[in-house]
Amino acid sequence: MKGGTTLALSGELGSGKTTFIQGLAEGLGVRDRIISPTFILVRKYQSEKLLNFYHVDLYRLEGDLGYEMNNLGLTDFMKDKDSIVAIEWAEKAREYLPKNMVWIKFDILEDNRRKIVTNL
Repeated sequence: MKGGTTLALSGELGSGKTTFIQGLAEGLGVRDRIISPTFILVRKYQSEKLLNFYHVDLYRLEGDLGYEMNNLGLTDFMKDKDSIVAIEWAEKAREYLPKNMVWIKFDILEDNRRKIVTNL
């Protein structure tokens, strides 16, 4: 995966979004522990590949999402060619996100089984 990539993740609670992001971060060479930014909305990590990795969680955002996303700087770091951005609950802000994003939907099939569909 190269810089400038934004991933939009959707799926119900417990469907595997954060676990997927933890694996992605490991693959990018992020050494820090990855935890969900549910209460702070955005966490920034540095990867060994000299990329910024942003983990975004829109679960708690309500109201004017366009304003909130600008206020968080999300629109800026989605344009940064030295960054990879992964957004949980991206469906909440679909109309404000770039059209060329990679969409990944997680569905729970059973306790330990998931169905993952990309580019919705």
